[in-house]
Amino acid sequence: MTVPRDIADALRDAIEAKDDARLDALLDPLPPSEALRLMLNLGPEVREEAFRVMTSDLVAELVEEAPSELAADFIGAMDVERAAEVLDELASYVQADVIGEMNTAAADAVLAKMDAENAADVRRLAEYDEETAGGLMSAETFSFPEAATVRTVIQRMADDEDRFDRYRAQNPYVLDDAGRLVGVVSLRALLSSRRATPLAEVMIPPISVSAQETLDGLEDLFDEHRCLALPVCDADGRLAGVVTRAAVTEALAERAESESLRRQGVIGDELRSMPLRIRSGRRLAWLSINIVLNIIAASVIAAYEATIAAVIAIAVFLPMVSDMSGCSGNQAVGVTMRELSLGLVRPVDAFRVWLKEISVGLVNGLALGLLIGLVAWIWKGNPWLGLVIGTAMAINTMIAVSIGGVVPLLLKRLGQDPAAASGPLLTTITDMAGFFLVLSLATLMMPLLA
Repeated sequence: MTVPRDIADALRDAIEAKDDARLDALLDPLPPSEALRLMLNLGPEVREEAFRVMTSDLVAELVEEAPSELAADFIGAMDVERAAEVLDELASYVQADVIGEMNTAAADAVLAKMDAENAADVRRLAEYDEETAGGLMSAETFSFPEAATVRTVIQRMADDEDRFDRYRAQNPYVLDDAGRLVGVVSLRALLSSRRATPLAEVMIPPISVSAQETLDGLEDLFDEHRCLALPVCDADGRLAGVVTRAAVTEALAERAESESLRRQGVIGDELRSMPLRIRSGRRLAWLSINIVLNIIAASVIAAYEATIAAVIAIAVFLPMVSDMSGCSGNQAVGVTMRELSLGLVRPVDAFRVWLKEISVGLVNGLALGLLIGLVAWIWKGNPWLGLVIGTAMAINTMIAVSIGGVVPLLLKRLGQDPAAASGPLLTTITDMAGFFLVLSLATLMMPLLA
């Protein structure tokens, strides 16, 4: 969809005039992502004024579209009454995500002004880990007592059309007097049964999940069952909420994106709309660690200046040995991170993982060492130079895959983030080892290389 070039000016005019109808007319036809982009481009002061002018349901759409950290900033900039009004428009799982990003005092103040039932749902959802069924579920459920009839369900669907939109992925769930899930009714059975038929006669046994079910477990369940949502039950079998296929897919995508960003040194959900102080501070925290690690690696080269000066060709191969070994190590990191996420390995499996990786490292190290050794030999006409470079490559490849395969498991065991820390450790150690191997072997064989 093409947005008029002057829409930003039109938005500012509508905000200045406090014309909520004009704001709705400008933003409502746009995709939510485009509307959010335009609001971010307005700047914080103008945006805050816009949120005071706009209807609460339109603000809620923008808050829902924004990443949780940014959404929390939006809500935190509003007065408490307005913030509560906007959050009450959102589904419970979105409310919980936003409140979870706010500081405790601000969150408590907003919760105190929210609808009591909504606030209770948010507090309950906040008790669960965000990558479990409890943390991903919505507290709103399309549920009925056993004594209810088909007519009851159809009438509720007709009378509560706006609220029913939140139940779009759900089938009617049947509960006993204690709130325990005892059955589910398919829409086909609902539409083909007489209106006076009790739900207990048309329901089938439900497929449910524990509130503690992991994200990976949920992925497997949705792969196994062709359904759009699964009911979530607490330890006593009571219906606690519903987790949708869409919520699981989104959570998996967010986890993959977060791990990718952490490996690149981006901490948290950074957006360019955030204050410069926060963005710069987060990046510097990572870059400062990396510059120290690089200085350590460079110190190895400094210790062998005489060797490099005597055999200049070695300088050409130093980055090749370290870079290629780093690539091999990153492959090992990737496999270990995937197996960790799938629950296929745990820290106690470190030795088994190392045995698997060292066998790959031996084969690939010999192949890469032979290749680069031949190149060095042919280029300089000196087989001993080829032997030095090839041997260093082979050994460093084995070191790299060992580190790449095992270090994420050790970091996990120590309670550290393996996705964020494995990369810098791998890079530093493979650089240091590669430089040391090439330069020390070259020093030992200097009479044959000169």
